[in-house]
Amino acid sequence: MVLGPLGVAGVPAVVDTLIAWLSLIALFALPGLVAAVCWTPFLLSARFRALFRTLPPAGRPVPSYVGVALALSVPYLAGVVLTVALVGEAGPGWSEGFLDTALFGGIVVGFVAPAVAAAGLPRLGVDWDPTGYGPSTWALLVAAGLWYAVVAAVPLVALAVGMALPGGY
Repeated sequence: MVLGPLGVAGVPAVVDTLIAWLSLIALFALPGLVAAVCWTPFLLSARFRALFRTLPPAGRPVPSYVGVALALSVPYLAGVVLTVALVGEAGPGWSEGFLDTALFGGIVVGFVAPAVAAAGLPRLGVDWDPTGYGPSTWALLVAAGLWYAVVAAVPLVALAVGMALPGGY
């Protein structure tokens, strides 16, 4: 196949577009992947591993674990995107938005997600806890959620402090 001058000229534009899309995907996936790595100590618990073995695709905990870690980063990513889109200028407005994102994302990840895992999933027919969803399961899930929230909040709080400083942006 022989490409004419127009076909060759369009290749850099396609490559640039592909690189831009891949960079955007990496930017949105990076927080969840970093949190997944920092969240791995909780995988020492057989109960925590059982949750990910039961979630789709059943019997394959790694894709489930990474998928949940990425999904839990969505409130933080949404908060950052909304802050940047809705607040006119970088500075104290962004700082407040990033702090609000850390707070509300922490509530969702630290308390709502564990409630969904321990109370919602069994009602949907996903029975994953062999010990019966007792207080120790709830404690494990809340601890894991709060740890994830702290890991996700650290860069947001650092950005917020930087944005609040004079000339910090």
